[in-house]
Amino acid sequence: FTTFSNEQLKININGIIKKNFFMKENYINIYNNLVKFSRNKNLFKTFTKEDTFSDRLMIFLLHFAFFLKIYKNNENHKEMQNIYDYIFKQLELSIREIGYGDMSINKRMKNYINTFHLLLKKIDFWEDISENKKNDLLRSLLNYSGDIAYLTEYFEKYRLFLIKSSLNLFIKSVIKTVL
Repeated sequence: FTTFSNEQLKININGIIKKNFFMKENYINIYNNLVKFSRNKNLFKTFTKEDTFSDRLMIFLLHFAFFLKIYKNNENHKEMQNIYDYIFKQLELSIREIGYGDMSINKRMKNYINTFHLLLKKIDFWEDISENKKNDLLRSLLNYSGDIAYLTEYFEKYRLFLIKSSLNLFIKSVIKTVL
């Protein structure tokens, strides 16, 4: 995944600087924070020996699913929809950077969005289920049969971090905290 800066969001058309229509500057930090959390090398050591795009994407989507789960009830619905749209537009841009063609991108994005909605549904009752059920849930989502207790503990810490933090923290800057 590529992190972005404010400068990448502006385009120069005939000497007039215009902001790209699908990007909002205040969402850059949300995206970059989710990427930063998803790049935690310890997460990948737990369930895979390889650090593939597919693995990174699943970890990224899990972070984003918990993010939306926590903030959807406390924030403006339109704002959360804008964040959702922005994040998936950024994913599409990352896929284009890898070099996939337009037809391939549309199919992949449809699959990623369907996967994301499955993740949202599966983690909806996260706080109400036992550690064993959380382990089973992550095993099924990540298609992994080994010990996944570290990931379960990590995502519980992440969920609690989100509960304690305001959306503004994600909007205003890149978070320095590592879980």
